[in-house]
Amino acid sequence: MLKVDELQARTYSERMEDVMRELPIRSQEWTNYNASDPGMTILENLTAFSALQGAEIVSLSYRAKMALLKMAGFLPGRGKCSKVLLSADHLKKPVTLKNGDRFHIGDLCFETNREMTVGTSKLIGVFAKEDDEFRDVSFCLDREISVPARVFGDNPKVGNSLYFIMDRDPSGAKELIFYAKVIGSNKRNRTEDRTEHIFADIVWECFTPEGFKEINVRDFTSAFINSGEIKMTLPSGKLAVCEEAPVKGYCIRATLKRADYDLIPKVTNVFGFLFEVWQKDTKAFSQTFGKNDKVTVTSPIGDDVYYLVFGKEQKGSSYRRYELVTSPGINGRYCLYNKNKDGSMTFSFSEEDFGYAPMKSKECVRVIIYNEDIMRRYNVGKVYGFDDQEMEIPCSNIVHETFFLIARRKDKDGYIYDFVRPEKKDNGALYYHLLEGEGRIIIEDPGDFIDADLFMGSVATTSGSRGNIGAGSQLVLDREDVEGSFYNPGEGTGGCFRETLEQVRKRFQADMKTPYRAVTAKDFESIVKTTPGLCIRKAKAVMDQEKDLVKIAVLPDADEEFPKLSSIYMEKINDRLEERRLITSQFSILKPCYAAIGVKCTVYVKRHFSDYRKQIEDRIRSKVDYIHSEKNFGDRLMFEDVFHAIEDLDCVEYVYDLSLHSENSKLAQMKEYDIYPRHDCLCYPGEINLEIVSSDKT
Repeated sequence: MLKVDELQARTYSERMEDVMRELPIRSQEWTNYNASDPGMTILENLTAFSALQGAEIVSLSYRAKMALLKMAGFLPGRGKCSKVLLSADHLKKPVTLKNGDRFHIGDLCFETNREMTVGTSKLIGVFAKEDDEFRDVSFCLDREISVPARVFGDNPKVGNSLYFIMDRDPSGAKELIFYAKVIGSNKRNRTEDRTEHIFADIVWECFTPEGFKEINVRDFTSAFINSGEIKMTLPSGKLAVCEEAPVKGYCIRATLKRADYDLIPKVTNVFGFLFEVWQKDTKAFSQTFGKNDKVTVTSPIGDDVYYLVFGKEQKGSSYRRYELVTSPGINGRYCLYNKNKDGSMTFSFSEEDFGYAPMKSKECVRVIIYNEDIMRRYNVGKVYGFDDQEMEIPCSNIVHETFFLIARRKDKDGYIYDFVRPEKKDNGALYYHLLEGEGRIIIEDPGDFIDADLFMGSVATTSGSRGNIGAGSQLVLDREDVEGSFYNPGEGTGGCFRETLEQVRKRFQADMKTPYRAVTAKDFESIVKTTPGLCIRKAKAVMDQEKDLVKIAVLPDADEEFPKLSSIYMEKINDRLEERRLITSQFSILKPCYAAIGVKCTVYVKRHFSDYRKQIEDRIRSKVDYIHSEKNFGDRLMFEDVFHAIEDLDCVEYVYDLSLHSENSKLAQMKEYDIYPRHDCLCYPGEINLEIVSSDKT
């Protein structure tokens, strides 16, 4: 299955040619290659069977192929809308956004997913507090500059705090969203849980009339070591003005409860009071109502739209369609419609006027709004009932969770309608797969819906990874009553298309090649380097034959000149290796050791070079420095490498004399002219004694 293209391409004749080439190599005693030989008959049959098997594998249905991958634990990743955080700081007064309000940048559309009020408050100050003294770091609120601020000081410790000061009480908002830009390490591995705090814990509080009160927070910065959003839920009640900070205002405070940072937090920018929008373009919108004779709908997809109205007349039954009329006096399934001044539509039901009306229960009325493009092509097709029936949908790159089909069947009283979502199992249900990227459905089980007609229900499309727009973009709201554009401080995240079968297959192959069990030295090193949440520069595994033990030396990526391996690193790496080691293997994690290497050198330089000493010293340091180079623990420092590195400089005529020596013989030993560091040792430049002789003096 992993090489279906190859299986499909190989014909019977090509396979037999391969057999005939291999036969003399495999068996020198077999000399009769005529068709009359029974052995040749057997080979021909087996080869034909192989060709038929290859063709059969290629012709496997989508369902069968996915079932095989599912057995190995692999399912296609669904498409996702990109999420973008927008700032409303430019608004002069608060604005209420409706569910489905649309923002545009170029041809990309972003939508809100709930009603919210934005622009109610602004951040006016940020202050760091250490040892009861405040330090103003409000410059991080300026989005035009990016000066790093060590918000918890040069030596973060328990009790250090960060105060966010606001101009107005934000307690009316259901959720507050801040975004922090952080200078982090590009070597830090991602964690599965973005809210996991490995190195520090923070207590978040807001100032109320009773004093500071703890609040619920989801911190995606992992205590300011990564860029990300911070989502806060305030307690009920109003906030109070805090006079503790240098600037008076409403206050949210972040205080370190635990501080074991590997890298000191450096925040460049803080953005407050953001809101979420999602990159999708709704083309057909569905809304349900209950227990009401009159419903009002506002179209989130513009004014030039079409409406379909459905009602449920009995509990547990399917829906019936209600035609739209402008006046009563007719018997049948009808409802009055009226367009309001604000652009909304009102639909009224009356059993007394028309003889039919939806029952008064939950979700008894459903209104579907189509744009013109979908309305013209909303008929998908008929369910015939054969295996794996495929149907085309009039759009692709669909947002999976927004999609459903309308299935129309006929009973004694006319047509009944059901709203069928993909991959929903139930007795007699229509079970189908939505290939949202390709714009197709595959019906696995028609259930009770054979001969049913399918129509488009709700649908929205996405642009996948294109929606992951860069930070600093300006998005425009499609409303005339709101001026100006909305700024996004962080990049869009999460946008992707659904994985195709081929992409799942490739992911499966890549996973099979990724080491999970620690067997070889490379396995140990790879597993250690990819420990989630840690920044690791180097790892080197060696076998101690005497103790029957694998020793792994690890260099973390830290701010120190000579990084140390903290207890948190030791614990995380140990847990990861314990999970993945073989039962009979044992290991030991080693902290890095450092050995200074002294260099004595006499060099003849060319004329007309003024900075030759710096060039030569920098070249020597680069070759001897194992901490910041590609050199690993225990790698031999070769005399000839240093010699040729100096000699290759443009300013050097030739190297007259060169010698290397270890300043710690226990960690690095000299053998002949080379330096041999211990298996847990990294070299670094020690004393460099450089004598320069100009060629014009010779």
